[in-house]
Amino acid sequence: MTQREDLIQYLLRLGDSALIQGQRLCEWCGRAPALEEELALMNVGLDLVGQARNWLDYSAELLADGRDADHLAFRRDERAYRNLLLVEQPNGDFAVTMTKQFLYDAWHFQVLDGLSRSSDERVVGIAAKALKEVTYHLRRSSEWVQRLGDGTEESHQRMLAAIPLLWRFTVELVNGDEEEQRLCAAGIAPQPEQIASAWQAEVDKVFAAATLPLPEPASHFYLSGRRGLHSEHLGTLLAEMQFLQRAYPDATW
Repeated sequence: MTQREDLIQYLLRLGDSALIQGQRLCEWCGRAPALEEELALMNVGLDLVGQARNWLDYSAELLADGRDADHLAFRRDERAYRNLLLVEQPNGDFAVTMTKQFLYDAWHFQVLDGLSRSSDERVVGIAAKALKEVTYHLRRSSEWVQRLGDGTEESHQRMLAAIPLLWRFTVELVNGDEEEQRLCAAGIAPQPEQIASAWQAEVDKVFAAATLPLPEPASHFYLSGRRGLHSEHLGTLLAEMQFLQRAYPDATW
């Protein structure tokens, strides 16, 4: 692959992951346990959708094939998506949602922090803006993990049930691939090993404060969101998210 092709794939990973996680959070609309939490979930979701647009805009410019960010979001099929497997998993209960959000935020923060020092000025601009938002996201989700983990007996048990549902998907958060290594060598992307180490340290710290056991590091999983090999949940999510654009392509209001 050329550096341009590597960068396109990397931008799609960032944009698709933010978009799908944002979509999942917005599914809580009208269903959250409290009005304040519903507003908070929607705000985080909208932040992520905005970040997704910025990454997908840049992807579309590099692709230069006539597609724009909306086309990339609403017209691609499941196998063309490059999002993390973690973010496409169902919301479950509030404990599952906040555990998933924390695991993603802890990774997302480190990635954006590294990208804010990229040799690509466009990447720096997008990452620096997103980092301000994700700093809040991480603070909020880590506080919820601690509150639920070290809270009531029921909340603690729900967190214990949530972790094994999600942990196997963290393999993509701590293992880089050839594209990332090449972009790292070019100074565009942060070093995957540093991201993994910082992510693990954050998870260790928050789980300890939440009195939650830390699973063994995830080492392998047979699917790969980076390669378009997704779980059964993404297709259902896309069918709902993309319905309007698929049913009425190029419609305007």
